[in-house]
Parts: sequence; structure tokens; C-alpha cells
Amino acid sequence: MKTKKTLYNYLIPCLFAVSLVSCNDDFVNTQPLEEVPKEVTWSDPALAEAFVFEIYNGLGQGGFDEEMQSSLTDESMFTHPGRGINTITESRSNSADQGMIKDAYGYGPLYGRIRACNIAIENLIEPKFSDNSRANNLLGQAYFLRAYFYQQLLRFYGGVPLIDRVYELGEDDYTATRNSYEEGVNFIVTDCDRAAELLAGTSGGQGRATQVAALALKARVLLYAASDLHDISTASSKATTIAGYDEPQFLGYTSGSRAERWQKAKDAAFEVVQMTNLGYQMDLSEPATAEEGTENYMVLSLGGGSKAVSADGAQEILLGRYFIDLKDEAGNYIGRNNGPNGYHNWAGNTPIQNLVDDYEMIDGTRFSWENGVHRANPYQNRDPRFYATILYDGADWKPRTADVAGRDPFNQIQTGRYQIINAAGGVATHQGLDTRNSPIEDWNGSYTGYYFRKFTDPDPAVVDQNTRQYIPWPVLKYTEAVLNYVEACIELGEEAEAKNWLNKIRFRAGMPAITESGEQLRTRYRNERRVELAFEEHRFFDTRRWMIAPQTTGSKIRLINVVGTLKPGAQVRTYQYNTDNYNYTYTPVELEPGIENRQWNDKMYFMPFHRDEINRNTKLDQNPGYE
Repeated sequence: MKTKKTLYNYLIPCLFAVSLVSCNDDFVNTQPLEEVPKEVTWSDPALAEAFVFEIYNGLGQGGFDEEMQSSLTDESMFTHPGRGINTITESRSNSADQGMIKDAYGYGPLYGRIRACNIAIENLIEPKFSDNSRANNLLGQAYFLRAYFYQQLLRFYGGVPLIDRVYELGEDDYTATRNSYEEGVNFIVTDCDRAAELLAGTSGGQGRATQVAALALKARVLLYAASDLHDISTASSKATTIAGYDEPQFLGYTSGSRAERWQKAKDAAFEVVQMTNLGYQMDLSEPATAEEGTENYMVLSLGGGSKAVSADGAQEILLGRYFIDLKDEAGNYIGRNNGPNGYHNWAGNTPIQNLVDDYEMIDGTRFSWENGVHRANPYQNRDPRFYATILYDGADWKPRTADVAGRDPFNQIQTGRYQIINAAGGVATHQGLDTRNSPIEDWNGSYTGYYFRKFTDPDPAVVDQNTRQYIPWPVLKYTEAVLNYVEACIELGEEAEAKNWLNKIRFRAGMPAITESGEQLRTRYRNERRVELAFEEHRFFDTRRWMIAPQTTGSKIRLINVVGTLKPGAQVRTYQYNTDNYNYTYTPVELEPGIENRQWNDKMYFMPFHRDEINRNTKLDQNPGYE
């Protein structure tokens, strides 16, 4: 009885209080403080702008995630286990376990962003505020972003459902079939054209879509559309998984003229090439010096600034993901994520010998381990871009941190093992400070013998895991558009024009002109694209659309063993790279089995839809090889 009385005494005042509150209409009609009603959002230009600007978060960190896409290709390997990298590189992807897929390519996250674009488009076509110029600019950005996100899906999965409206609650059916690859291309191109028209003569500010960015995206999509992988007749002759697939229209073109597709790709790319004039240092009539070539490439890869502006003011980066001091973002730490362990960095994504070998000699000939001169000095007289891209044994780098400076007062990368004279006057072995046998954070040492140089701020103050950098990620860039134009010209047989523009890029880099024709020209172009766009998330798609992935992405990881042996009479107590004191040997070897066992399966030309997505949408047909 006491319990009942107590409960009664508690409930009566509570019910009385509720009755008072329920009579207060002002309390009932209070708007939630953390939300803005859509009627207010789309009638206020500042709020509408904030909505559209938030959609850019779908770009993620650009390519500056800790696990970079380059480590899914023959550019680099990821040092640390258990991140889903091996699932893809060993061709073990399946509908239950896709492997490491960033949100920037994730099926669910991208459709979330596409829905936001659709909301913006529906509300900006007939704006509810009077500033039509501002509304058109935001509408153009929304069209661009929708095109960009669909492009991400298309090049990862093939044809996907094309949703161009906002689904509402209570609809009868939320499932949708896949559109054909061709329909996907046409949809994206239409959105790019709309964006380009709306954005003409306007600027959304740094990191925002512009007319030229929309045209560059269109050129990329059309280039892919003309490639081997998306011509079903060609693709079927090279991959049995595609040949036996019942729905080839999801993967590419089943009819039509491939020459016309190449022509569209060429025209779209040339529109960008013309619009931005000559670009940075692309008006040279002969190669720059080797030193200038390295500097030019560093200027471009570090974001350009005022140095990377062409005669008409157009910058190399047509759309970038920028990082500022107001936010502490993952993209600020590309140096920490990939730098040498001897600098207290994490050595996450490390270049592999497969890439290093594809940098030409300074005279334009191929590097070869069969050449005695090359083998004895593999880092001498290489393509100047090599020195701006790769940190290799003996490369000069930043001052070491205070706790390491005494071990290396010369500030050089140490990825080998070297003889030194110990305190007793005998010969001992010094393990390189940037190896997995280093006395400094050996678990963060590179397996491959190399580290990232590209995208890494050379400022000595940006050294270890506690310092940030602010290098932008190139989402779209002028040089890519030029290379797209070159490729289309080659495929159309317009070789003189192709070589003219290809050699502009090479002259800027300090490399001699390419003179070959036919298949040799195509091979040289593809290698040029590999080197020029290294680590920029092109290689994953290029090797697939060219259908050379079995020989490239599927090849075993190769690395380098470096040994320094003291010359007679040399008395070295603190190691320094020096050919006066040392004889060096360089031995390329395959990564030992068990760490990453790369292999290729043709199903990997396209990624699988996750089974959860298929369960949600029963009309979604799976890609070949994953049934």
C-alpha cells in the first residue's frame, strides 16, 4: 500500500504539469534547434548555398586517405595488414566482402550524395529567392556534383540505376533496375553540359565546380566510354567473364561506332585544352633542364600556387580538394601516413619497384636491369619526375627530428644496410633508419625500399606525425585533359597531333620528344600517363579500361634490396650515402609470400555490388563473376 501511495503522489503532479504544457501552443510549435525547415532553406540564398556546399563532402579526403587507392594497383603497396587491401589485390572480392572501398566510391554513400543533389536541383530550377545568378550558379554546381558521383559509380561498377528525383515516404516501390552503361554515360554528359552552361563566366570559389571542371569531367567520361573495356565486342575477346555475361549492356556498348565514341572523347577533351590555353610551362619548344623538369613537376604536384598559372590565368588544378587550418582533417596528414619511419611517420603506402622501373632514363630510353650501367646506378639519370615522386635510398630529405638527428646528421633516406666501423675498430652492419630493421619504429618501415615524395610538403617544419600539411588533392586537372586528348588522337590515327601535345608535357618535365608511331606510340603514351599521373587514382581505372590489368595490377610486388660495402681503407663511423666510401649493390626481388599475394581474376574488371544492396533492391543484377 505504501508503494501505491508513493506512486500516486508522484503521478498527480506530473500529469498536472503535462496538462499545463499541453495547453501552451507556443511550446508545441517550437522548431527544433538543430534543423532548418526546407521552406526556409530554399528561400534563403545563404542557406541554399550551405546545403549545396555540404554536398562537396562526398569528395571525402580526395585521394589522401590513409589507405590510398594506389595500393590497389602496381604503383604502391600498403604496409599494414588487415585493411581489406589484399581482398582486392588478391582478387578475393565478393558480394559479402568487397574489400577496401572508400566512401568516395561506395555505393550507399554515393547515392546519399546523389539524393542531396536531386533535392538541390528540384529546389533551384525555380528558385524561391530573387538572386537568379546565385541560384543558377548553385544549380550548376548541383548538376556537376550529381554527374561526378554517377561517374564514380559508373567507372567502379558499370551501369547503375539512374535516379534523378527525390523519393518520398509512402511510395509503392523503392527498387530500381540497372540502367545500361551507355545510358549512364549519356546521363552524365547531359548533366555536365547543363553544369557548364550554368557555370559559364562564374566562380564558386576555391574548391568549387566551374565550367571548365564540368567540361573536364565530361571528357574523362567519354574517354572511358571509348576504351576497350566498354566496347563489349573487344572486351569479350579479352575476358571470358565478360563474354559469358547475360547482361553485357550494363558493362559497355553492345552496338554503335567506336570511332564515333573516340571522336566525341577527342572533341570534349580539346574543348578543355583550348579553353585553358597552354597550361603551365607547356609552350616549350625543347626540353627543360633536368633540374627545371623536377621543379616543374614539384610545382604541379604541390598544388601549383601562382607558379602554376597559365598565360590566361587558368590553373593546373581545375577542381581540387583543399585543406585549411580551420579543420584538422585526415587529408592534412599525407606526409605522416606515407613518410619514412625514421622520421616517425607511418610508411602506409609505399612505391613498388614495378613503378620505379617504368621511369625512363633522361635520354628517353627504357631503364633495364640487364644494362650494367643502369643496374650499378639505378637512381642516376632518370626521368626528372622520378626525383619529385619517389624517395629512394640515398635521396636527400628533410632534417631528422631531434631524437634521430645524431644518427643521421646528413638527412638522407636510408632503406638499405651498410657496413660501418664500430667503436672497437671492427666492421659492423648499420641497418638503415628507414627500414623494417631500424631502431626507430621498425613496424612502420617500408617493405619495398621506397617512400612517397609526391604530394609531401618539403617544408622542414612538416616532419612527423604531429604536423599537418595543406597540399590540395587534384580531383580534375588540366594535364589529365591533355592526356585524354592525346589518347583519343592516337586511337583515331591522328598521331602528329597526339605527339605534339604529348611532347609538350614531356618538355615541361625535361624529357625528349617521343617519335614512335603505331603500337609503340600507344605504349609510350600509356607509360607517360602512368608516370605523369602517378598516385592520382587513375591507374586503377586505366589498367582496367585498357584491359592490361592481368599483366600490371595482377603482377607480383617487386622491391629493392640495397647493400653498401665499405671500400678498402674507408673509415665510416656514422653512415652517409657516399660512393667514395662505398660500393653499392641493388637487387630487385619479389615480396616474400604471405604478406600480399597479388593475382588477377577477370571478375575484378568491375567491383561487386554488396549483397546488402541486392537484398534491398531485388532488381539489382550482380556483375559477372560474383554470382
